[in-house]
Amino acid sequence: MKEDKRKATPILLTAEQRVELERLARRSRVERGPAFRAKIVLLLADGALGREVEQKLRTTHQTVYLWRKRFREGGIDALYDEPRPGAPRKIGDEQVERLMVETLEHQPEGATHWSTRLMAKKLGFNQTAISRIWRAFGLKPHRASTYTLSKDPLFVEKVRDVVGLYLNPPDRALVLAVDEKSQIQALERTQPILPLRPGTVERRTADYERHGTTSLFAALNVRTGKVIGECYPRHRAKEFCHFLDVIEKAVPAEGEVHLILDNYATHKAPPVHRWLLKHPRYHLHFIPTHSSWLNLVERWFALLTERQIKRGAHTSVRQLQEAIEKFVRVSNEAPKPFVWTKTADEILDKVARYASQTLKAHA
Repeated sequence: MKEDKRKATPILLTAEQRVELERLARRSRVERGPAFRAKIVLLLADGALGREVEQKLRTTHQTVYLWRKRFREGGIDALYDEPRPGAPRKIGDEQVERLMVETLEHQPEGATHWSTRLMAKKLGFNQTAISRIWRAFGLKPHRASTYTLSKDPLFVEKVRDVVGLYLNPPDRALVLAVDEKSQIQALERTQPILPLRPGTVERRTADYERHGTTSLFAALNVRTGKVIGECYPRHRAKEFCHFLDVIEKAVPAEGEVHLILDNYATHKAPPVHRWLLKHPRYHLHFIPTHSSWLNLVERWFALLTERQIKRGAHTSVRQLQEAIEKFVRVSNEAPKPFVWTKTADEILDKVARYASQTLKAHA
């Protein structure tokens, strides 16, 4: 309440202090405490009253007073936590180095990867200490992921072409990301699904009966997020040409149409070439091989799988198709475009670093 009667002297910052405080304030995920305190100091330096800082940052008068006082007495260094007393380290630097070398350069006997138990048995360390050190260095031996580096000789040109369409589409042209999700299975659980209840997740049997498959052709409007979708029993060039007719009826009659596609043979078959000759306003842009992440419609397919197909139970292909068509309809009622942010140079630099690391790992 005192601040309402008498305005506190504002904090004066040097140019270097302001730059450092702004940098620190942006690191809220890494240094949450210091970042929050830096925001307090910056607001006070900009002339905000303590009460205004409390409301904006949802904190207390005592907190604002404390860090104003600490900053005035000790500067930016005072915003960091002081070292806290504790038990001395039982594992020295040499032991930590030994653990790191063992983790990164060797495999356990009779296994493909380390666990805390296997490593504790090998080195005689405490499991909790091993887990803590692995976390500190960002090591997760229990996890693995997959990757494939494209061998497409036109990789660079195709990346620049497709990313250019995302970031700088041609004027008065339509850009559609097109692909097919093939062999979607109509699966029926052999026993009833037990619904969600308080304290109990939805439960389903692992056994199922197959009732056939369908293939979904989809075209995602990159600008609006709307989807043109059609289900077919197969995914041949014949079906793809029919889907192109569907697209032609759905898009405006004027203007160029750019289709982003993968390298599936269906998209390059003679019937498709003949269709394109009859529709010269259509232009095909192929992504590099093994680069499905470059086609935005794949992100929409992931939503379809997660929200409709993965946990669905369908007694027929027709029922499955109706569920997919409903998802397309609901999605188009409130479409959200997927915003592409990476430039071609950023992607190519990252791929180059990844390829270099891969070669070094197997040199």
